[in-house]
Amino acid sequence: MQQHKYKILISGGGTGGHVFPAIAIAEALKRIKKDIDILFVGAKGRMEMEKVPMAGFPIVGLWISGFQRNLSVRNLLFPFKLLFSLLRAANIIKNFKPDAVIGVGGYASGPTVKMASRKKIPTLLQEQNSFPGITNKILAKDADKICVAYPGMEKYFPKEKLILAGNPIRQSVTKIEGKRNNALEYFELDKSKLVVLIIGGSQGAKSINEAIDENLGLFTMNNLQLIWQTGSLYTQQARKSILEKLDGTKKNMVRARDFITKMDFAYSAADLVISRAGAIAISELSTVAKPCIFIPLPTAAEDHQTKNAEALVKQNAAIHLKDNEAKEMLGIITVELAKNDDQKQVLAENIHKMAVKNSADIIAGEILEMIKNKEDAE
Repeated sequence: MQQHKYKILISGGGTGGHVFPAIAIAEALKRIKKDIDILFVGAKGRMEMEKVPMAGFPIVGLWISGFQRNLSVRNLLFPFKLLFSLLRAANIIKNFKPDAVIGVGGYASGPTVKMASRKKIPTLLQEQNSFPGITNKILAKDADKICVAYPGMEKYFPKEKLILAGNPIRQSVTKIEGKRNNALEYFELDKSKLVVLIIGGSQGAKSINEAIDENLGLFTMNNLQLIWQTGSLYTQQARKSILEKLDGTKKNMVRARDFITKMDFAYSAADLVISRAGAIAISELSTVAKPCIFIPLPTAAEDHQTKNAEALVKQNAAIHLKDNEAKEMLGIITVELAKNDDQKQVLAENIHKMAVKNSADIIAGEILEMIKNKEDAE
């Protein structure tokens, strides 16, 4: 009997934290099984509609958005959008005929996974955070398997469905061995001084930027060099502050960039990292084994970034600083950590223990096994 070409639907998105793992899973599937068709289902107007085609995969969009937690006129449209998206998802499934469906969280995964499970198509959820998103919580009863990145997730999901698989991350940014000298040259930094990397997510982070700005003098006075990803909205202010607040040679100790394209070099150069506590940032930083100060975004859905940071603190794997304390405390905490080699080593070792290698391959393997099991049963 000739085996047919596998077809897999991957749905979800909304933020980089959902989109990049989805792309990593798709790339792993292609690596493991050349003869495979992959189609993405996203939410119209969200970042996946741009990022997925850039990665070389086709995508179709659903007219769907989240339910606003506050009173909003947009909530009146929600039932119509949901119904419309369920019908559209059913139509996509009917035409594409997938062998399996993956939901990575975000609005678009809801209708797609729901309709796939009704049709008895094998379904798998991937949950990036230590506190699950609302979509994945709702879909848990429909899914066959749930791949998670943190232990202890049976609090939220049926234990028998759980697979501890870590978060799929981009290998291009976490391969840092032997790159340090080149990285320091690339950023034009002094090899004899420590380097602090500041990353606030792809859009930058206002409160982190303001805290760094406030402490520029303290950092440079303590011989700390900065690679500062500001996001596009803060770049001009950052460069203005560097010119106004620092004298001659100290100006050369801070590199402000709106966006860092060579993240492998940034990670390689860094002696310690200040970051938001998004799941993918944490997965990358655990893989590259860096001592970190995490400042969670307080407005993230279900405050999941704070829960991510707290999960690391329990393992003595990171320092957690609240967003509203950043301006006052970040400078002092950073300088103290920079000077404490023992603490840096302990944090780096402990966060590295939490890294799961080959995450995308593990998840891809689970999906292919589900398809094979269904074929064997028929």
